[in-house]
Amino acid sequence: MEENRPKDVLDILLDDDNHDNITLYDEQENPVEFEQVAVIPLGDEEDGELYCILKPVTKLEGIKDNEAVVFHVIEDEDGVADLEVELDDEIAEKVFDEFYRLCDELEN
Repeated sequence: MEENRPKDVLDILLDDDNHDNITLYDEQENPVEFEQVAVIPLGDEEDGELYCILKPVTKLEGIKDNEAVVFHVIEDEDGVADLEVELDDEIAEKVFDEFYRLCDELEN
């Protein structure tokens, strides 16, 4: 068991007890704080991909106050998870569609 191992972003996102915001860093290494909205798997368990929806806490250029951003969860060669903005509009739309479908399911 690895003691004192820092949590990677996936550990944070999947921790049901964690309701804190997530801090990511932009290209200039400036911290950007996001509110966790959802973690969304797309595809089947073997070939599927994992995405998350995060809402910026502070104003970001090009993102309206009521908008959120889709991130693709990727793993580096060491198996450490990281987040990458999903630039494919079609995939981002599928992630939001799945999010809304899951929300509707919870309401019923």
